[in-house]
Amino acid sequence: MHILDTLKERGYLAQITFEDDLYKQLEREPTVFYVGFDPTADSLHFGHYIPVLVMTHLQRAGHRPIALMGGGTAMVADPSGKTDLRPMLSQEQIEKNTDGIRKQMSRFLDFSPGKAILANNADWLLKLNYVEFLREIGAHFSVNRMLTAECYKQRMEKGLTFLEFNYMIMQSYDFLELFRKYNCRLQVGGDDQWSNILAGADLIRRKERQDAFAFTIKLLLNSDGEKMGKTAKGALWLDPSRVSPYEFYQYWRNLPDADVRTCLNLLTFLPLPEIDALCSGEGSAINEAKRVLAFETTALVHGRDAAEQAQSASAALFGGGMDAASVPTTELTANQIKEDNRVTTILPLCGLAASRGEARKLIQSGAVWIDQTKVEDIDARIDPDTIPADGLMLRKGKKYYCRLIIKQ
Repeated sequence: MHILDTLKERGYLAQITFEDDLYKQLEREPTVFYVGFDPTADSLHFGHYIPVLVMTHLQRAGHRPIALMGGGTAMVADPSGKTDLRPMLSQEQIEKNTDGIRKQMSRFLDFSPGKAILANNADWLLKLNYVEFLREIGAHFSVNRMLTAECYKQRMEKGLTFLEFNYMIMQSYDFLELFRKYNCRLQVGGDDQWSNILAGADLIRRKERQDAFAFTIKLLLNSDGEKMGKTAKGALWLDPSRVSPYEFYQYWRNLPDADVRTCLNLLTFLPLPEIDALCSGEGSAINEAKRVLAFETTALVHGRDAAEQAQSASAALFGGGMDAASVPTTELTANQIKEDNRVTTILPLCGLAASRGEARKLIQSGAVWIDQTKVEDIDARIDPDTIPADGLMLRKGKKYYCRLIIKQ
């Protein structure tokens, strides 16, 4: 099966340029393609996960990926999907973040000689002569056309800075530079990047009179049309120090039934007939599909050993046993707890509630437990002197646990 048909069948593709020609290009020869990652943090998060899986699909089909670290573009604010100006990072922080992301990438892609390429646009963007850049590249961009791009419309309402306005031109120049250096002919990215990606392909066609292609990937939405990948603590990070393998496993284990098939298609490499079989039933059958989804996604991100530990911990907890070593742990000092020892304050600190208000609602609904005791008083408190050395087990509902430990 053609790789584009595989990506379509699994539900990845959103928009694509020159589709018939791209089919021929991918059939004709191994094609170099790239995906950009601005290092705004030292870890990838769920928003990067699907593009990385698409890169893996393409590499397995014989094509060559470039993982482009945005050491240069991260110094300019990307307005795509933003209503406010993105915080500015120092060059030192960007370099630190870039190193962290590089290490994570190797779990998904083969970077052995002749395989995937790691590049950093700081290598060319930070050396540009501004006037020469404007003359060579800026002359090919229409301001009127740029202002119609979706990535600028939201920012126009609050005030689009000239700094942000440069982002599309810089990203387009990345594509041109990678074309010149590696014969890169395809850019892939999230659907919110469509305007920027399209501009890059167009720049190559204008400057080099060569074919260049682009396609975007659908955002993963749940059955209610909301973005997935958010936890009570915030983003669903791929770094185990930010989101533990157990928490990662539990996120997928607890999906609504209606979202399981879509996530198995997009987030695993299981054959589609196997996914159809897993999702054909209800009740215990769909529960097994969730278990498979949680295990496969955790194994891809954290390795099979971590996935097996998370699965064992989950089974032990829900079966009545306590494999506390694998449960997410929060360490607080005794003084931190004494400052405000209300359960409604501690639950958000442990990631079991997004806010004190949500914690109060959880207690009122009977969803909070401390060890084997249900918390029924919204003013309930935890005495740090009563917390055992091996920790106090807090629970939200039937499936979310946290072990609270006093930091020594």
